[in-house]
Order: sequence, then structure tokens, then C-alpha cells
Amino acid sequence: MPRAAPLTPLGVAALSLLAEEPMHPYEMYQLLVARHEDRLVKVRPGTLYHAVGRLEEQGLVAATGTDREGNRPERTTYEISGAGREALSLRLQDMLATAVNEYPSFPMAVSEAYNLPAGVVIELLDRRLVGLREQLDFLSAAQERVRAQQVDRKYWIDMEYQQVMLRAETGWIRSLQEELGTGQLTW
Repeated sequence: MPRAAPLTPLGVAALSLLAEEPMHPYEMYQLLVARHEDRLVKVRPGTLYHAVGRLEEQGLVAATGTDREGNRPERTTYEISGAGREALSLRLQDMLATAVNEYPSFPMAVSEAYNLPAGVVIELLDRRLVGLREQLDFLSAAQERVRAQQVDRKYWIDMEYQQVMLRAETGWIRSLQEELGTGQLTW
């Protein structure tokens, strides 16, 4: 068996779904989209099929059977292996405990924003605030829906985290805009 590379976020998502129950990759894709987990991990059907193939090569999942519905292509169902459960557990532990600089683009843009006029920066940040508000509204509505459906909180605590982070970013942006607008921050 080849040495396993660290699990990618998509690999973590796939193993997590298979820890719930065996399923085929397209079913996994549909479930990720239905749960809006595509806001956490970039997912397309093709990339998910490749990710599951890599997990199978590493012995983390195993095919349990193939079926066909009507004229649709054959679909292979997979289940998580014992090694897959262990790899998922270890990767989650590492992801939770280790702070990693993920190189998001916004901090880079902030660090170089002095190359633009202050008024332009304020205007662009206004546009960003609109997008952040939309994300926050979406997460708030989604959280209310899962609460109403009495879904266990453990399945959606990421929504709480994301809302806190969005509110913090919104507050910081407003503060920066004020400093730029009043001239407190020389530009």
C-alpha cells in the first residue's frame, strides 16, 4: 500500500460522509451540496471521484458494490475502512490543534492596499461588506433552519464559527474605513 499523503479537505469531507454510511461519490457530492458544505471545501463531481479513487488506493475506503439505475452509468458504492477512520481521526485532530497560515487573498490585498487611493479602498471595502453581509445572512438563515429541524448542534457548529469570523472581519473593516475617512490613518 502506498504511503498516504495528508488528507486534503475534500478527502476529509469524503471520509466523514462515509463514516456516516456507505455511498457512491455522486451521492456524496449531492449530500455535500445539500448541506452547503461546498462553502467549506471546493467540490465538483469529477474532483470528488478522483479524491475517492485516491482514498481507495491508500486503503482508506473500499468498494462494496456496483449498481445501475435505468440508463444511468454504473455507480460504485464505497465504505470507510478501519484505516480510513484512523486517518480521519488523526487528520481532524491535527487540523483542530495546529494553527496554519492558509494564505488567504484578503490579507495580501490589505497589505498592499496603500497602492490605491484611500477613497477607492473605502469604496471597495463597502462592496466587500455587502458580500460579507450576504454570507452572514445566509449562515444565519441556515442556522435557523437546522435549529427548526432539530439537527444536533454538533453538525453545524461550523456555522457559528463562520458567523463569528464574519462579524469580526466586518468590524475590522468598518474601523479601517473610519480611520481612512477621518484621516486618522495617513495614506
